Amino acid sequence: MNDEFEDSPPRRSHDQLVSWVQEFREQGHLFAGRLKVVEQEDADSQDTGLVVMNLMNAKASIYMQPKGYDEPLWEATLTARPEDLTLSPHDMASLAAELVVAGNLCSFLQWKSLEWDRESGTHRR
Repeated sequence: MNDEFEDSPPRRSHDQLVSWVQEFREQGHLFAGRLKVVEQEDADSQDTGLVVMNLMNAKASIYMQPKGYDEPLWEATLTARPEDLTLSPHDMASLAAELVVAGNLCSFLQWKSLEWDRESGTHRR
């Protein structure tokens, strides 16, 4: 592998991810927290985008991105919490529902990436 690509995830631009997240929302998925696509640059200063879900039922976020350069798989990272989290049964179920949506979104983004890659060469720039 070329060293210049070592820290570079697949090129999924901010605008492209915004479009995919909007498509996911339009399918009827509901979010208790806040979902956004933030600008991110790789080591080569290329726009890659980053999907972030701020959880409502826990003071934490989940960010989603491709695993690495030329990797078709995505990964989700749950940010660390500074303290233990004590929840009522209802709050725990609500948090679990948020995590299910995050998992579904990450799977959707992975599927869209694979679809985009399969159609490579047919995209207009």
